[in-house]
Amino acid sequence: MILVTGGAGYIGSHTNKALNKAGYDTVVLDNLAKGYESFVKWGEFVNGDIGSYDDLKNLFNLYDIEGVIHFAAFSSVAESVEHPAMYLKNNYKNTLNLLKVMREFSIENFIFSSTAAVYGNPKKTPISENHELKPINPYGQSKFIVEQALEREKAKENFNYVSLRYFNAAGADFDLEIGELHEPETHLIPLILDAAIGKRNSISIYGDDYNTPDGTCIRDYIHVNDLADAHIKSYEYLLKNKESNIFNLGNGNGFSVKEVIDTCKRITNVDFNVEIAPRRDGDPDTLIADFKKINDTLNWQTEYDLDTIVESAWNWHKKINRD
Repeated sequence: MILVTGGAGYIGSHTNKALNKAGYDTVVLDNLAKGYESFVKWGEFVNGDIGSYDDLKNLFNLYDIEGVIHFAAFSSVAESVEHPAMYLKNNYKNTLNLLKVMREFSIENFIFSSTAAVYGNPKKTPISENHELKPINPYGQSKFIVEQALEREKAKENFNYVSLRYFNAAGADFDLEIGELHEPETHLIPLILDAAIGKRNSISIYGDDYNTPDGTCIRDYIHVNDLADAHIKSYEYLLKNKESNIFNLGNGNGFSVKEVIDTCKRITNVDFNVEIAPRRDGDPDTLIADFKKINDTLNWQTEYDLDTIVESAWNWHKKINRD
């Protein structure tokens, strides 16, 4: 059985569904601080916290866990700048607690939900895994020091991990059983779709003077189902090869904020107001993935383009606002 921490959240719930469809048994551990119990439609659910030694010990005693896929973390750059200590505790210290209990129960396989934010402002793009790690916000720093902890854990033997550095996760389950739902919402595409559906009066672009062709930040968007597939392939790689690795997850293409807004307008066939706001602290100019390593090693690449990402997100958005 696989333990999916944070499996009631956005990426965790999609991966949990994909794992079950692939024939794996799962148990989801989530404290529901950011997730939704209604998103755990597959496998078992345990309401608990990775920061609690007792919660973890009880779970590992109850279930025969052979590996952990770890999503439980806070993920907002802006929030991390405002509350860095909260991110250090939740993303780093709580992960150390999880690793400690895994060691006690001799669980050797670990998939870590990392981020492209560990690179900071890249010196060149696309960004490969051997690029210098220099995060510029507390969110990226919290993931970076977890990766360092995983290297220390690996050195003790009988432990292997794959760290997956996500670029920008987006889109929704095509069956509309689950999707992106944050309170408050901080991700670009659902915020744009809020404007398209009339929940907000406008969408703000935070800075239009970046060193990019149209002045707005460029990001690499990846469908959440492509992310889920990468987690399954990474887990099977661990079981087969018993060696650690680090992979970027992206599609190798970058889209500016303005381009994403234009795509959303075209897909939704709705025009809405766009406003320019001041820059936010901690936002790099451009983040685009070089995914050659995971393509060569696991034969993985993205299946869905930006239009499909936006279309699936729009279908989910209409569903939750209709319901």
